[in-house]
Amino acid sequence: MMRYTAGIDVGSTYTKAVVLNAAGQIAGRAMETTGFRLAEAAAKVYGEALQQAGITASDVAYVVSTGYGRYQVPFRDVQVTDLTAQARGATYFYLKTRTVLDVGGQTMKAIRLDENGKVRSFRVNDKCAAGTGAFVEKTARYMGYTIERIGPLVSTSEKPVAISSVCAVFAESEVINHVSEGQTPADILNGAITSLGERSLQLMKRVQMEPEFTLVGGILRFGAMAEVISAHLKKPVNVPPDDLAQYSAALGAAVLARRRLDKLGRMPESRAV
Repeated sequence: MMRYTAGIDVGSTYTKAVVLNAAGQIAGRAMETTGFRLAEAAAKVYGEALQQAGITASDVAYVVSTGYGRYQVPFRDVQVTDLTAQARGATYFYLKTRTVLDVGGQTMKAIRLDENGKVRSFRVNDKCAAGTGAFVEKTARYMGYTIERIGPLVSTSEKPVAISSVCAVFAESEVINHVSEGQTPADILNGAITSLGERSLQLMKRVQMEPEFTLVGGILRFGAMAEVISAHLKKPVNVPPDDLAQYSAALGAAVLARRRLDKLGRMPESRAV
């Protein structure tokens, strides 16, 4: 019988689920906005991921939750920190990863790993929205664009406008001024992403970053972010393919579930969602 494992990442903005088959391959995944009913969000994405995988909850041998809402997943077997999950998610794609940058909706994290892929040091920026993906999304909404339009729009930018403020309130004022001056939405959004990229480098320096560099988080849907960081580092950076940069923590949790299951050497009792 196939032994599936699952990871649930209850983030502050989005909740993600990943189901792995016995070979460690992604069998199903799903993502929804978190909202304020965390347990319901977790159950919903889990159900969608199971459906995509063509299985039921009884086929899943072990579930690991992560993210800020990890304790609100009633069907979990165990919970882990998002730092640990992101480390495993990054090395799933790029085994030699030594520095991970995770840019989420409400936080930004820089993580340095040892040669075994375990967390050696980390720094978190959760003091101001100007240092997170939420700032880029808010900038887009202010100019009347949906999140889905950010990537295509930025790709048409000719030159990013400067956004130098380190505070979200003042940075928003800069955006408003740029709009009034007739700057294009593409150049303004490119400027917001460039500003975020430059700020992330400071966080990476604080963990004494070293290559290989792997970038994860929702903001990495937009290629401009990786380009900014790579240009400043003067080194290549890794970004998981397709939209999987957003699923890195959930994937890492599923990988940890597989390792935990292998150590147990048995099938835990099945659970209903």
